[in-house]
Amino acid sequence: MKINKYHRILSKILLKGKVQENKKGQITYLINEKIELKPFDLLELFEGHGLAKKKLKDELQLFMSGERLTDEYRSKGISWWDYCGPILVNSYPTYFEQLPPLIKKINKEKRNSKNYVLFLGSNNTESNQLPCLSLIQFQVEKGKLIISAYQRSSDASLGLPSDIYHLYLISKQINLPLKSITLFLGNVHIYENNIPETEKLLIGDPAKFNLNV
Repeated sequence: MKINKYHRILSKILLKGKVQENKKGQITYLINEKIELKPFDLLELFEGHGLAKKKLKDELQLFMSGERLTDEYRSKGISWWDYCGPILVNSYPTYFEQLPPLIKKINKEKRNSKNYVLFLGSNNTESNQLPCLSLIQFQVEKGKLIISAYQRSSDASLGLPSDIYHLYLISKQINLPLKSITLFLGNVHIYENNIPETEKLLIGDPAKFNLNV
């Protein structure tokens, strides 16, 4: 099986990661990793990983509309927010609803000299799901779009490929050819109960990961 850049991150966590316990269980983790994906790398990832593309697209649309009711997500088949209760408090919709005007601004200006930034999350703010994705930066270089993002915490098995797909969908709303998407991962990890499935994925076998909340 051909190893793509996402698989390399998974392999590195398994081979070199340290182990710690948190409130969700045991994780194997690395600190301050980076993954840079060009359009070809994105295609390899999306073709080789079982992403729920329609659900993720619907989820992003709900985020950007500012929808906070978990019932609305469930109506689209998105049940992974149920544990948060009836309302997403100061979570992704709070910040992503600022994205449509930012995208409109980028499409209007397309300034090479300007960094367009969306910040997610706020210290000392009550939240039932603090966004793991903390910052998205959009830069224009020689007529091409470069997206950089910082993740404070990244579940490599489920969250990381989903966040990459969200960033790709966002890039499609900007009227510039995409050069790259780069993620800086403060803490990237695999939960203990997902290690056997990760090993299956890396040898090309079907894998089904557990959601740890």
